[in-house]
Amino acid sequence: MKHLKYICSFLACVFLFSCKKDVLDRPPLTSYADNNYWRNEDDIRMYANAFYTQYFNGFNTGYGTDYAPVTGYTFSDDLTGRNAQGNFESSVPTSRGTTAEGAAWLSTYAGPDWNFSWVRKANVLLDRLDNEAKPNITDAAYKHWTAVAKFFKGFEYSRLVSVFGDVPYFDKTVENTDMATLYKDRDNRGVVMDKVYDDFKYVLANIRENDGVNVLNRYIAAAFISRFMLFEGTFEYYHGLDQTRAKKYLEFAVEAAQIVINSNKFTFTSNFKSLFSSESLVGNPEVLMYRIYDAALTITHSVGSYSNGTESQSASANLVLIKSFIANDGKPWQNSTVANATSFSIADLVKTRDSRFEASFIDRPLNTAGSLLYSYKFASRDAIKFIGSPYPAQWGSNTNTSDAPVMRMAEVVLNWIEAKAELAEHFGGTAVGQSDIDKSINAIRKRPLDAEAIAKGVKQTSPLLLAAMPVDPAKDADVSALLWEIRRERRMEFFFEHTRLLDLKRWKKLTNMDLSTNPDYFLGPWVNVQAEIPSYLTAANVGKVRVKKADGTVVTYNGTNGSDMVGYWMIENVANRNAFTDRSYLAPVGQAQITQYADKGFKLTQTKGW
Repeated sequence: MKHLKYICSFLACVFLFSCKKDVLDRPPLTSYADNNYWRNEDDIRMYANAFYTQYFNGFNTGYGTDYAPVTGYTFSDDLTGRNAQGNFESSVPTSRGTTAEGAAWLSTYAGPDWNFSWVRKANVLLDRLDNEAKPNITDAAYKHWTAVAKFFKGFEYSRLVSVFGDVPYFDKTVENTDMATLYKDRDNRGVVMDKVYDDFKYVLANIRENDGVNVLNRYIAAAFISRFMLFEGTFEYYHGLDQTRAKKYLEFAVEAAQIVINSNKFTFTSNFKSLFSSESLVGNPEVLMYRIYDAALTITHSVGSYSNGTESQSASANLVLIKSFIANDGKPWQNSTVANATSFSIADLVKTRDSRFEASFIDRPLNTAGSLLYSYKFASRDAIKFIGSPYPAQWGSNTNTSDAPVMRMAEVVLNWIEAKAELAEHFGGTAVGQSDIDKSINAIRKRPLDAEAIAKGVKQTSPLLLAAMPVDPAKDADVSALLWEIRRERRMEFFFEHTRLLDLKRWKKLTNMDLSTNPDYFLGPWVNVQAEIPSYLTAANVGKVRVKKADGTVVTYNGTNGSDMVGYWMIENVANRNAFTDRSYLAPVGQAQITQYADKGFKLTQTKGW
């Protein structure tokens, strides 16, 4: 064996030194040589495909939580967890940032880390399109792929700005020797977002209307642009930054959304439940883009598992969220005429509230939810039939294969109607009309109900009428009735998805995260413990299990008063999060990054307030 080793080594050396130079200089087979790569659209497309899992995360993969519903987006005023609540950042981190090409994010900001690798990746694509690929492709193809690159660059900057505010803007690839550019200080967020605005305008003017099935196109781009422009426009307005920019961004949000709406390609003709629990979203008329999961390709997720009734949801829906769901007559519970509208038992909520309540929550109390109200929005009706039994792969572990909606028509129309209302109320724009409401909020409310929902007594919610706006005693005084209802619609539609924390930030309503502002944050639904969830009435829970009566009286289980344990469920050991201030709207950069700048002779400005 030893001799064989020496012989093989010798032959390898002979082969190496006898090879012709052109053989040794052949390009590698498993990676690309940059100067020989940009030959055609297939090459460009392969490079651009890397952006998809970064920006169209869907349900993430495996046990991944970044940008994933249920497992990732768990920091908002919709949810209260057992014990102490998660806190906002309270000090400057030792380090913040990475150059790795991962979907790294900051969960308490619902956005990315201090990382510009994806900006560079987009700039590389723009550079190669100009300097390598342009002679090899048509002018239309060049414009399309330039639009794709600009879209992803704008996507990344929109997220970075939402987290950090001012960030350095890089308009091209930067050489390692260009220290002044590499270590430039932050640019004003308005300057950055103006660049993004210009790029997004180019995108909608040049990207293809159709580039294949479930691939970035003009409608998908427009939908995301409506999201980012709505965020920045309302952030600029409510934080008093730049009203001219606020107006410009909101107008663009309307324009982008209208591209999708006016196409008449997407409709609300599938039921709400099917959007989040289907094995395939191919052909779903409401979904503009989806992420496919396939066990055969080992592309799976765990979001369905954490919606199956067995896995813990320690942070779960609180009474504040429950009360925000409108009754099915279109009125708040306080003045609804629906029978039992003032009841907050889960069984009554299912029948009296907007149909999305029933589609989002299991219809009985479960101790796997901290508030007892368990969300199965992202699991099928069949999935919860396995509670207490082994689960099939699609609803257990990290082997779930339900497709993820990446962009839905509901978001487009709600972005659109909110931007229109903001423009009308604050910038002299055209008043919102009933036809606008019918194309947005009322179109959503007319979604068909599935057979099981109908069997439970669930009804479609009555339309919103401008001539008879709901009177909600809980409405914020600084918000109009129309904007309040638009915000309510978002809250019902997007529970456990990506929007709530970012909505609070842009509306300057982060104070909602302070649980002391409303005692209902500490409570769950109304329960009869002995009848509905008697497993809590044990010796081990004496002195722990508590309910709160309608008059505010607290009843604690003492081992013999089980029949009196009827009231709002008091979430176990709940405690408010630590105090926070307005600086929590934006994240600080790390001390290591500031020191790194200083070591090179440059200055990186810290985020305001930090």
